Amino acid sequence: MPTIRKRGQTWQAQVRRAGYPALSKSFANRADAVAWAREKERSIDRADLPTDIKELKRLTVADLLKRYEQEITPRKRGAVFERSRIRQLLAHGMSQTRLDNLSGATATHYRDDRLKVVKPPSVRRELVILRHVFEIAKLEWGLPIRQNPVKRIRLPQDALPRERRLLGEDENQLYAAISNRSAWYLRPFLILLVETGMRRGELLSIRWRDVDFASSTVQILRTKNGHPRRIPLTPTASKTFQALPRDTERVFPITGNAVRLAWERLRMRAGLVDLRLHDLRHEAVSRFFELGLSSTEVAAISGHREPRMLSRYTHLQPELLAQKLLSIDQTSRPAAVPDD
Repeated sequence: MPTIRKRGQTWQAQVRRAGYPALSKSFANRADAVAWAREKERSIDRADLPTDIKELKRLTVADLLKRYEQEITPRKRGAVFERSRIRQLLAHGMSQTRLDNLSGATATHYRDDRLKVVKPPSVRRELVILRHVFEIAKLEWGLPIRQNPVKRIRLPQDALPRERRLLGEDENQLYAAISNRSAWYLRPFLILLVETGMRRGELLSIRWRDVDFASSTVQILRTKNGHPRRIPLTPTASKTFQALPRDTERVFPITGNAVRLAWERLRMRAGLVDLRLHDLRHEAVSRFFELGLSSTEVAAISGHREPRMLSRYTHLQPELLAQKLLSIDQTSRPAAVPDD
């Protein structure tokens, strides 16, 4: 906010913004002083005014990364993973670049070095964090960074969407590998993942008071995107919930790591080493579409906010589509006219 004060017979306006030299001017009346100050602030926001280079010389990329980790990262559900990626960014020489020397080459150097070590999708995720760091520094911290260097380079290709589904005997093999020595929660946990399309963390967060058997719905309060949702339960899902013990507040009073370890042992016994736990969410979403649900209906269940992301989780079986086309063709075509 500008400072407007009266000095004798004139009104003085002062504009101060981090990274920019202080501006002041005197006017005969207060209205002119306010108008001038507002115009100068708009010019700063548009980056029309020269910056104070001293502010940029004083800070490095590492300074921004550390502040971001302290102030922004803790608000995110994936904070643990983001901190790991920030450590990778800090370990690179790029992090010692002063802000007055930022350029596209800054991010290019990091990208090319990391591509020699890890796969492109990993590098892309790290650069997405770095890009957001610079945006926060410009928009929220008021630093006079003219251009975001990450926006000036090509990001590595993201991973192709997985197409793994439970085909053939996969599902039977999976459940057959669950023995009396397996964790008590493993079978119902996997059934609910396939029947509801929930993420592992979402299912683990559910408490018994979130399950409404009367309406066959469950409320998911802790979601990846921060938007709670209430989803319908299939008959199989309802029966599975009803069969579980209810002596704790949470439906599954276990940790995500316990589920991960139990899953790793199970898929090895089942001989499905290429199957990931998250693939069961893909399976659920694809089945919803195959049941005839619309994109809007499926998104309401799965929690996807963007159609593009929903499509990454949808892999319909061509054989079922062929059968559907055949049935449509047979019912829509007019009967053949017999020959004379």
